[in-house]
Amino acid sequence: MNPFEVTPRSVDSAFKNWSRIYSKPYNKHEVSPYTKTRVILMNGTEFESVWFGHQTQRNCPNNDIRRDLALIRRVEQQQQKVIASLKPMDETILEHTISYEQLAVDLTAELAKREPDKNVKAALDFALLEDFDHLYRYSDLLEAMVGVKSEELVGHYAEIMPGRPTISEHRYPFDNVRFFINCKSAAPITKLNVAIITAAEQQTMNYYMNVAALFENDLGRQLYQEIGLIEEQHVTQYGSLLDTKTTFLEHLLMHEYTECYLYYSCYEDETDLYIKGIWEEHFHQEVAHLHMAADMLKKYEKKDWQEVIPNGNFPQLLTLHENKAYVRDILANTVQITSKKEEYVDVASLSNDDDFFKFQNAVNQPVEEVPTHIVIQSYIDSKGEDYRYQDSDHPVPALRDRVKDNVSVGREANANG
Repeated sequence: MNPFEVTPRSVDSAFKNWSRIYSKPYNKHEVSPYTKTRVILMNGTEFESVWFGHQTQRNCPNNDIRRDLALIRRVEQQQQKVIASLKPMDETILEHTISYEQLAVDLTAELAKREPDKNVKAALDFALLEDFDHLYRYSDLLEAMVGVKSEELVGHYAEIMPGRPTISEHRYPFDNVRFFINCKSAAPITKLNVAIITAAEQQTMNYYMNVAALFENDLGRQLYQEIGLIEEQHVTQYGSLLDTKTTFLEHLLMHEYTECYLYYSCYEDETDLYIKGIWEEHFHQEVAHLHMAADMLKKYEKKDWQEVIPNGNFPQLLTLHENKAYVRDILANTVQITSKKEEYVDVASLSNDDDFFKFQNAVNQPVEEVPTHIVIQSYIDSKGEDYRYQDSDHPVPALRDRVKDNVSVGREANANG
């Protein structure tokens, strides 16, 4: 599929009335877990596009360009409203959060498995273990509060057990900035991967920022606060991978191409016929935006779209599915890794006066007050052992103990044995 070869519809033809903007929600008891994750993914993709349009407008002196951006943005705002209303009212904040973290785990794993750039792959593998741990922490809170087992919500496609413990994920801000890719030489799949994961993690960060204060008890509010701060680190990491030398209009073209790619991927992968129709409709709307962006690039920067996307044919489409074996492998081999500036290093290689330990001491003392630790330890104190869903023993021996929450792995040398 090459969206540049698809005849575009009129952009104005995409405007919807209120009956079409407000969607029919999915049935949370019947829909595939991956339909729920696709809804979250595309909600975040539309938010990223809308927010990028606002930022571009605020830095652009040309009102003709600003008007074109406003046109695209209004359609994408309507698309976002369609997607957001697919979530049913009876799906709680915490149940929806489990889908957020399932998306984070399976999307990150899928992108990492196909990523040819070793630095981008390292960033994906690094954050994968952190989102995996978040799924475990939220799952224990959900089971403790209402008895809902997340293994059912994720369709048994993801294991629920500790990753790199969240307490170990807090790093000095300098240590979350990475080297950016070069869009002139990067593989098409790399450019897509970076754009996709940045938008997805940003959506998660925003969701946690907004719902933390709305949660019904103090422990949940604190848990969303802590994990929300880790998601900010992830957005910093992934956003820093984006090529800083790309112009606003080149970025616009890449945004629209990414949306076309994702909607087409979702359409091909979707099992719910009603939602499949939404993905198809939005794909054609994004094709119109893509052609409009290409025209703007030609008009204002005298560049052909091929200078940004040399071959418009989509690379391997994105599918969401189970990644248990991959996650286990990354856990077994990299759970003790942290970062120091742009590098990923074993925590054992750090000196006592490194920024990592200074920041840990500032944020995580006393350990007994760290929300992600309290969630698990209080569950254990109440029920005798933590809640997990795993197919076999944990690949990290130190994380097999179910009667004590581990706060050493990822923070102390040789703590994974």
